[in-house]
Amino acid sequence: MSKPDGGTVGKALEVLDQVASFGRPVRFSRLLETSPYPKATLFRLVQTLMHQNMLEYDDITQTYAPGLRLVRLAHAAWAQSSLAPIARPFVDELATTVGEAVHLAQLDHGQVLFVDKRRTTNLYDTLAQAGQVAPAYCTGVGKAILAFMPAERRQRALMQQAFMKYTAATHSDLDTLKTELDRIRKDGVAFDREEHEKGIISIAAPILAGGDHVIGALSIATSTSRHSLDALDGFRPKLLATAGQIGTEAANWQFPDTTITPPLPVGAQA
Repeated sequence: MSKPDGGTVGKALEVLDQVASFGRPVRFSRLLETSPYPKATLFRLVQTLMHQNMLEYDDITQTYAPGLRLVRLAHAAWAQSSLAPIARPFVDELATTVGEAVHLAQLDHGQVLFVDKRRTTNLYDTLAQAGQVAPAYCTGVGKAILAFMPAERRQRALMQQAFMKYTAATHSDLDTLKTELDRIRKDGVAFDREEHEKGIISIAAPILAGGDHVIGALSIATSTSRHSLDALDGFRPKLLATAGQIGTEAANWQFPDTTITPPLPVGAQA
């Protein structure tokens, strides 16, 4: 873990990220093992976060976990900045209609952030969970968003992709991804062909506000043991209609532009 910039606030946020990354309460000794800061500095930051109710300490297990104040802030951010609140009834209806998992996502600095998920069966599950991030280049929702972004912003986001191979079907370079994004923009939907998770496929559509401004994506995901890609394509009309409903509902909302990414390096081409 590299040392963050931004003074005390930046360091404290880094510690919060570190605690949250464990996904469970964590001891100070474990934090210290992965922290870029000396023991005294880390202890001071942890104590400050506790005093602000951003971290909680359990005396019995001697572990730290995100505090209630952080939970309240996260809830407020979810309610004010996420598509999830206004999209929920549409997501619920779609999941009930198709009988498969439905994912709602937005782009967060080059990565996909899943802001909602609905399951109607326990026969399978996907890696995508609300609140988690995933690569954009190998997920249906990610490719749907990338395809409909303005060219300059899309290029910035593309330069943030790692192109790690998750399966044999994962894109391994920028050229093949760009070719697919051009096809997605013409076709209106994107497919995940077991690119992120073996045995899981999806069909995704962009959510457009004002007719052309992409603010997220919606997908129907399933197992290859239940559907083929051709069968999954049968859900296209309902998926597009639902994405359109969410876009219309969101048109008058003001969402933070999470598609903004660092400036292009000199000489980069869109």
